[in-house]
Amino acid sequence: MHHASRAYRWFLGLNYAILTLLALLCLFPIVNILAISFSSSDAVKAGSVTFWPVDFTLSSYKYILENQQFLNSFGTSLLRVVLGVATNLIFTILVAYPLSKEAAKFRSRTFYAWIFVFTMLFSGGLIPGYLVVKEAGLLDSIWALILPGAVPIFNVLLMLNFFRGLPKELEEAAWMDGAGHFRTLWSIYLPISLPSIATITLFAMVGHWNAWFDGMIYMKSPEGYPLATYLQSMLQQVTMIQSEMMTLEDATLLSQVSDRTTQASQIFLSVIPILLVYPFLQRYFVHGLVVGSVKG
Repeated sequence: MHHASRAYRWFLGLNYAILTLLALLCLFPIVNILAISFSSSDAVKAGSVTFWPVDFTLSSYKYILENQQFLNSFGTSLLRVVLGVATNLIFTILVAYPLSKEAAKFRSRTFYAWIFVFTMLFSGGLIPGYLVVKEAGLLDSIWALILPGAVPIFNVLLMLNFFRGLPKELEEAAWMDGAGHFRTLWSIYLPISLPSIATITLFAMVGHWNAWFDGMIYMKSPEGYPLATYLQSMLQQVTMIQSEMMTLEDATLLSQVSDRTTQASQIFLSVIPILLVYPFLQRYFVHGLVVGSVKG
C-alpha cells in the first residue's frame, strides 16, 4: 500500500484549506443576499445585516410575488429558456454532425467550419443586428430573444469534437444495416452523447436565463422584458404605488421593504431555477466538457 509522506499530507491539508476558503468566498455573497432579503429595511439601511437575517420578515417576498410585472417577466424567461434551449440544441446538433465528418465524406467541411468560426470572432454589430430583427418583424416578440443566437458556435465546437471522438465503426455498422444520416444521428450518435448534450444544455440554459441586454433592445415595452432585463431596469428604485391608490395595507408593506431588500429577494428568486436544474446535469457536465474539448 502507498504510504503518504508527511510533506504530502501537509500538501493535501493546505490544498483542502485553500479550496475551502475559495468555496466560502464564492458562497458568502449569496448568503449575504439571502440574509438581506429576509431582513427588515431598517436593519439593512443600518448596515447590520451580514450572514444572518436581522428582524426576520417576508415582506420583500410578499411584495415581489404581488408584483405582476415580476411574475410576467419570470414567465417570459421560463418560456425563453424552454424555446431557446430547444432551438440551440437542434441547430447545434444539426451543424456539428456534418462538420464532424472527414474531408473525404464532406469536401466543404473546412470551408463551412471556418465560416462558423469567423462569426464567432466577428459580428455585424449592434445596429445591423437590430435592423435585421426589425425587418424580420421579430421586434417585441419572444423570437427576437432566441433566433439571433440560435447557433451558439462555442457549443457547436464542443459537440463537433465529441462526435469526432466516437468510434467510426458504429457509423459503419449503421450504414451496413441501411441507416441514413438522420437515422444514424438519432439512433447511434445522440444516445451516446448525453454528457456533451447535458453540457451544452446547461450553457444554453444559463445563457438565456441571464441575458438582459437583448431584451432591453428588442422589447418595446417593459411588459415583454425577460426577468434579467426586468431586474436590470429595477436597479434604480422600487416602483412606488400611486399615493391615491395606496391602501393602509400597501403603506404598511412598503414601510417594511426597501430597494436593497427587494432587489436581494428578486436576485435570489431568479437563481432558484438554475440551482434546481444544475444538480441533475452536474454529473455529465465535467465529463462532457473535457471530452468535447480535448478530442478532435
